[in-house]
Amino acid sequence: MGVEFFTALVSFIITAVLGILLIPILEKLKFGQRVRSDGPKRHLSKTGTPTMGGIIFIPAIALATMLFSGINIDTAAVIFFMIGFGLIGFADDFIKIIKKRSLGLRANQKLLFQLILSAVLIVYVFSNYANPTEILVPFSNRRLDLGLFYIPFTVIFIILGTVNSVNLTDGLDGLVSGIVAIIGFFYTALLMESNLNLAIFSCAITGGCLGFLMFNYHPAKVFMGDTGSLGLGGALAAITVLSRSHLFLAIVGIIFIIETISVILQVISFRLTGKRIFKMSPIHHHFELCGWSERKVVHVFWLITFIAGILGLLTYKGVIM
Repeated sequence: MGVEFFTALVSFIITAVLGILLIPILEKLKFGQRVRSDGPKRHLSKTGTPTMGGIIFIPAIALATMLFSGINIDTAAVIFFMIGFGLIGFADDFIKIIKKRSLGLRANQKLLFQLILSAVLIVYVFSNYANPTEILVPFSNRRLDLGLFYIPFTVIFIILGTVNSVNLTDGLDGLVSGIVAIIGFFYTALLMESNLNLAIFSCAITGGCLGFLMFNYHPAKVFMGDTGSLGLGGALAAITVLSRSHLFLAIVGIIFIIETISVILQVISFRLTGKRIFKMSPIHHHFELCGWSERKVVHVFWLITFIAGILGLLTYKGVIM
């Protein structure tokens, strides 16, 4: 058992302890979730369930990472971006709770803050990495230089795309926490020989998400809220950018892509034809309205992510970082 295992274990334990301590406080403060009235009717019973659960596992991930990796520039960077995006989510959650509405920050406000953090991450890469515009290529030991296309590709598809698709996917008990735990596991396997600091951070993410699942699995005692989903999205984006594994995330994060595409197609179809392709988007709600139980949807999506993780890892076997 190496340092990765103990990192995940400590992250799990800290999350479990913080969950036991903080969930009653969130309940007492009435920091409850407001459920969309146009969603599946079974979700209305979740109204009032404590949200903002990201404050439970984000500190655990950061503490476990610093304990086993120490404070170095890459560790500090990924923790900074996880917390930074988490704070955007925290502001969004807080506004929803205080104003008692299902929408928090305006879309343009969210985008502005996300763009600022994205710009900081890009500057960090260009300031600290040689050949910053190169990314890893599957089935090969070479790198692809994206040149000027690197910045828009990384900002739009990897950073903003990841952060917001994770947020979109967070609609069922345990869905995102399970998916990100699996992705963190495969990132650990990918990076453990090439970048131990990022591998430790990935392990901490897996441990923290598994610890959170103790409280978030159906029926959930707490939701991660935008605090958690944006924080995890930021963490995955930072790992991806610093490890140059843009195309790996596209494979192992296939569920996030499917969820986002389902929303885009739904909007385009309705605006052009007045008809909806899915009963509801994101697509996890479509399957619910088709009669699948919430647990079945979650388990199937976890399984798809696990299979995608194996495929992604195989495609990168032999890649020199």
